[in-house]
Amino acid sequence: MQLKTIAKKGWLPVLAAIGLSTVLMSSSHREAPMIANDPLADNTDLYAFRSPDNPDYITILANYVPGQLPYAGPNYYSFGTDIRYDIHIDNNTATPGDDIIYRFKFDQTNEDPTTFFNIRLGKQNLKTTYTLLRSTDGGVSFVKLTDHGIVPPPNIGPRSISSPVGLNVANYRTLMQEATRTLKTGEKVFCGTVDDPFFVDLGGIFDLGDAPRQNSTPYDGLKCKNVSTIALQIPISTLQKDHKSVSQATSILDGDFVIGVWASASRKRIRILNDDGTQTDTGRYIQVSRLGMPLTNEAVIPIGYKDYWNSLTPYQDLANLSTFGKFFYNPELALYMDDTYFGGAIPAFKPLRIQRNSLGAYGFGNNQHGLYPLKGNAALDGTALAESAFGSLLLPADNSPRSVDLWPIFHTGVPNLRPYQLATGKGGNPLAAGKPFINNFLPNGGDMLRLNMAVPVTQRDDPKFSSDGLIQAAVLGLTDTAYNKNADLQFIPNMDGFPNGRRLEDDVTLIELQAVSGVALAAIGLWYDDYTGGNPVTPDLINVLTYRTGINANDTSFRKNFPYEQTPWSGTSTCSCGMVGDAARQSSPAAMTQIKGNEVSAPGVFATAYPNPFTINSTIKYRVSVPSKVSLIAYSAEGKPVDIIVNKQQDAGFYTVQWSGAKLPKGVYFISANMNGEMKQTLRIVKQ
Repeated sequence: MQLKTIAKKGWLPVLAAIGLSTVLMSSSHREAPMIANDPLADNTDLYAFRSPDNPDYITILANYVPGQLPYAGPNYYSFGTDIRYDIHIDNNTATPGDDIIYRFKFDQTNEDPTTFFNIRLGKQNLKTTYTLLRSTDGGVSFVKLTDHGIVPPPNIGPRSISSPVGLNVANYRTLMQEATRTLKTGEKVFCGTVDDPFFVDLGGIFDLGDAPRQNSTPYDGLKCKNVSTIALQIPISTLQKDHKSVSQATSILDGDFVIGVWASASRKRIRILNDDGTQTDTGRYIQVSRLGMPLTNEAVIPIGYKDYWNSLTPYQDLANLSTFGKFFYNPELALYMDDTYFGGAIPAFKPLRIQRNSLGAYGFGNNQHGLYPLKGNAALDGTALAESAFGSLLLPADNSPRSVDLWPIFHTGVPNLRPYQLATGKGGNPLAAGKPFINNFLPNGGDMLRLNMAVPVTQRDDPKFSSDGLIQAAVLGLTDTAYNKNADLQFIPNMDGFPNGRRLEDDVTLIELQAVSGVALAAIGLWYDDYTGGNPVTPDLINVLTYRTGINANDTSFRKNFPYEQTPWSGTSTCSCGMVGDAARQSSPAAMTQIKGNEVSAPGVFATAYPNPFTINSTIKYRVSVPSKVSLIAYSAEGKPVDIIVNKQQDAGFYTVQWSGAKLPKGVYFISANMNGEMKQTLRIVKQ
């Protein structure tokens, strides 16, 4: 179905925001009771994406050890020498379990036992190295790819890193470059400390869903924190099941190029504490942490099951459907997006509402029927929901409404089959063939990060690049005339975004909350309840698409080349978040000059408003990354401008302005943030 232009209905600023803004939560910091007490083995995040500067390679980043304070001396953070860190790849539905495993083991040497300093006179008292093994037969056998790999020391401060009494190197980035290895087998590898690339208002989210915060300023709970990363860049031909290069793909959605990625940490079964202060570990390795799709364990699995979940592999998930399936078929988060249940108790989630009567027939609220009434109906013939296809997985039982969208996103990937195509071209029938936009279907495992390696890269300087990931690709495919004139397969920017893999920039918290609210169902033509025919871009849909959590970008830039993550915060840094590179860490203008051109900054303006809702005044805070002509314009819900809040040239920096709505009637307003005439963001704000 081709959508009518919203501009004719006064929605031009909203559509522009949707087009320029970037299908469930990601980071896994302290996600289970047992692993919260074992941070060295705690998976925090997993990323897998086609490398933007080297598109014949896939980059996988597995992060561990959450919440690292840069000034953590005298004992800084490190990988565990008694832990086995694995990155698992599944690439073939015909083989059970993993197909490729990369295994890392770490060791430490005390080079100078006479000092309490970590670094002194060129020596490290806990110098860390790694050995990398690879298995291509599912873990039956392993081959050593490299040993004595260098792990840079913590970024303690400029005297420890750059002065003659320390390591006497130019800067920390030099250490990272020296520690990056290119192996004979084609992989590139780096292990070490980096800025934590994940961004989220942890305090607000876990304060009973107060995101965006209603009565205080949102705060990035991982701002100026570090994390330990295992970074791999791997040739696509190594990961593809038949060792084909991406140039041999039959299309940009070729199913033979789908991989599943998950990461784990394992400890030996028995730990003995010795009388001399040492410990001895014996027995076989036991998995204590895992991570595939982000925030599964953190925000989907209830507390009583979290440790059990960490002990399983994705290949055991389907065998445990009776235990875990219900948490996806009827997710707890959905209860707070539904006025039938507890929606009124979570005011921050007010824009997020689930279809309870889509097209007058289908309800996806908890314990509703979803598409189950169609089970066995001839209307499903030729679709993924048919019994002859995957109906037993996707329509398993009544009262399991989200088995058709949330479950496949987490546990099988989404196929390029009806009904999982955009509503463009469907003529109003959600079961008809529409415009293809995703195929990362790999149904022989469970919770993994699935990536179709054939999908082209959206370059970070593309005006249509968005941290909204695949949701933004869907918006463009439905509304942009460059893509919605037919149902043909074509590349739409951000088809390479989460949940098709995960890029560093993807705002997975936002995407997952929107997905729980039913946005993926709307994309394929199961519109929100307020759709009565005509234009399906209804207020309910706009509310979901313009919802923001309050923290929607990382506290610093990303790098343009491997490992893409930023250098870690220094122990002596003032943590001036928002600056880039070593300059933010050492307050050195010279360092800023040295790295110019090697950073990928967040879009120019990022704004928040509080309180929201407001009664008289609302304070707007925003960031300008480069000198720009900045305008903040308030629009009514009908799309009419009601106030010009800011309209002037401004230098890079952080700004605060108070907007008075005292003379305006109660209702919904939109504040568009523009830089040099280009829409960058829209804030939805409510006057009570």
